[in-house]
Amino acid sequence: MTMKPHVVAVAVLLPVFALAAPPPTPRRIAVLLVPMDKGAEAWSTKVEAYMNEALKEYSGLSIKTSDDLFGLPADEEAESSLKRAETGFNESKAAFEKREYEDAERKLRATIKEFTKAAPALKQCGHLCDAVAMYAAVLQARGDAEEAKIATLDLVSLNPTYEIDRKKFPPDYMSLRASVATSRNAQLRGNVVVKSRPAGARVYLDGEMHGHTPVTLNTLQIGKHLLRIERPGFKRYGTVVEVTPEDTEVATDLSPTPGYKAYDGLLDKLAGEAKGDKGGGTMASIAKTLDLDRGVVVVLKEVNEAGGLEMQTSLFDLRGGKRLATKKSTFQGDEYGQLKSEIGRAVNQVMTSAEGGGEKRSASSDPLDNRHGMDDWNESDRGGNRTSKSGKGGDPLNGKSGMEDW
Repeated sequence: MTMKPHVVAVAVLLPVFALAAPPPTPRRIAVLLVPMDKGAEAWSTKVEAYMNEALKEYSGLSIKTSDDLFGLPADEEAESSLKRAETGFNESKAAFEKREYEDAERKLRATIKEFTKAAPALKQCGHLCDAVAMYAAVLQARGDAEEAKIATLDLVSLNPTYEIDRKKFPPDYMSLRASVATSRNAQLRGNVVVKSRPAGARVYLDGEMHGHTPVTLNTLQIGKHLLRIERPGFKRYGTVVEVTPEDTEVATDLSPTPGYKAYDGLLDKLAGEAKGDKGGGTMASIAKTLDLDRGVVVVLKEVNEAGGLEMQTSLFDLRGGKRLATKKSTFQGDEYGQLKSEIGRAVNQVMTSAEGGGEKRSASSDPLDNRHGMDDWNESDRGGNRTSKSGKGGDPLNGKSGMEDW
């Protein structure tokens, strides 16, 4: 049988078109979490992190985290202090290496003060530890042994594994550091209670994450520690905290950016739209402003003092306003570390039941995936109203095109 010429031409061109076709555009998706009370607010950042991890299992999605959407604004004053501290550090180091100890002590004292004010901009001890080590050595060289021990204890608490450069530090100070590190004072411990408003902020101690506010950091070595608190959409907070055998509390009110503050004022409307089968003006405006196609809209409520959570998870086509899937769940806190897997199952059920929700990258080995458990017993919304912060009718984001316009 002979093929017609135009049939042959189409058959030849089809592979060419297939190769020339652009790859499918990933759907931009984000978890939009609405805490209905202060208890839920404390869980929000952790819940979002668990959800984002579950979403990574699906292909064809471009996940935008709260860090991507709202950022972690720097503290401008802290950044300025850091620049002054670095300049002072270089001058102090030059004086120390020349054995000009009187000049070095004066410069190091001012430098350490600037590093302390720069705490929100510090992720690691870095040159702060270098400055404290030189300061302790200078104090010892100038005959102030007790102050040198106190400074060395701060160095040990800031970084227990800090290595002294034997070529630049006097042998006497090497011996002093070793004796301080094994002293009775170095074995003492204390606790620090860290709180923030809003709660749910990430807490970093000496560069390592230690949970979310409110949190108690137990059995810390006494002396100075570098504490940093971060929550997307809020200015970073940091301080050099002094740990003593008595409990210490650090509490701060985080400062929101104008963009996040405007977004927060829309969360009540977003929660209301999430209860229906279709979105609304708020959802569409958020999609346009944050450049999203889809959203996992999560309405979260604390149901008891033990940390029980009620969660409605809905997948929306934000631009079209269509709800693709929804799921109501109840969790009993995270006492045994089970919350991550439970939230992962909730995300999986929503994504797999949604039309075009996404294809899982690999088959799960969890026999409970897509199974119904206690979370399905709660099929009714227990209610709970989130107090509106804007108090205005209409959507202030209509016609806006970016976070800077908020």
